[in-house]
Amino acid sequence: MMLFKRIKIRSYEAGLYFRDGEFKGLLSEGRHWLFDPLMKVRVDVANMRDAWLAHDKLDMIVKSGVLKDRAVVMDLKDHQRGLVWIDGRFTHLLAPGLYAYWHGARDVRVEVIDARQVRFEHEDLKVIVKTHLAKQLLDVCTVDRDRVGVLFIDGRYVDTLRPGLYAFWKGAADARVVEIDMRETTADVSGQEIMTSDKVSLRMNALVTYRIADARKAVSSTDDVRQALYRETQLALRAIVGARELDAFLTDKDAVAQEIEQAVRRRAGELGLEIVSVGIRDVILPGDMKDLMNKVTEAKKAAEANLISRREETAAMRSQANTAKLLADNPTLMRLRELEVLEKIASAGHLNIVLGDKGLADRVVNLL
Repeated sequence: MMLFKRIKIRSYEAGLYFRDGEFKGLLSEGRHWLFDPLMKVRVDVANMRDAWLAHDKLDMIVKSGVLKDRAVVMDLKDHQRGLVWIDGRFTHLLAPGLYAYWHGARDVRVEVIDARQVRFEHEDLKVIVKTHLAKQLLDVCTVDRDRVGVLFIDGRYVDTLRPGLYAFWKGAADARVVEIDMRETTADVSGQEIMTSDKVSLRMNALVTYRIADARKAVSSTDDVRQALYRETQLALRAIVGARELDAFLTDKDAVAQEIEQAVRRRAGELGLEIVSVGIRDVILPGDMKDLMNKVTEAKKAAEANLISRREETAAMRSQANTAKLLADNPTLMRLRELEVLEKIASAGHLNIVLGDKGLADRVVNLL
């Protein structure tokens, strides 16, 4: 039976010496002979190049005080987290618990963070969130370009976040980020069956263009701000169009659209929205109403054409009457007019003059 146990410790190692389950100390570099007739000695060799001392009896080792000048000891409480850098490079996060890191072999730096500050901010955040333990300890979210994030902690509004990367400690509180698109958006209010005040049913399609003006209001005022805007526009369409007769509505659709926009804009402000424009895209009439409207339009156009024709005839007759009166009052002007007529006839071809009774011949001769 062997009475001694031989242990070899290299320069980059440390021996954790236990006897009968109790920690007795560290074994430094070299060869060690330990008296162990009853096989109650155990030496666990730790590699200090690993930096992190992991052992199931670490609490006993720390309590003994042997690590005071040999290692960095961290005892993290429930509200604390640790950030570990080894040789200038970030390696991992630490949850609450007891940890030890060897001095000397590696350059170890540990930063303790208070997790009661639920939002975790750090200049190396992009590197930290990529590590393995980050997914276990942090809720990470990214607010994309052209969006903002509305931050609630334990159900209370805290902040509106600009585009970027954000992280929150798990377990410290209930953190929730609602992402909102700040770009212009359109809501298509289509297929609306509305009856005008003169009992004509028609179908309308409207288009609302809007943007988010207050992200907090848009999230807090209703469960679905887009659906709320759709309902408000739908109600405004029915109230405003339903109060007009069909002819009045079709004659001035732009005024109706402006009135709808004003009605929707008031409610949109309460929802955190800014209305850019409201337009009536389509108005669809029933088939029989289309035929009737076409007939009315045809009759109106025919009446307008007839009126224009009568006006032109009246103007022509008035012009002829004025000309006749002018010629009657001025005999010389009449003679000149007759000469113009004869000149036109002569220029058109050969002129033959057939004289009848004496009176007519004298008048022609005198005229020429």
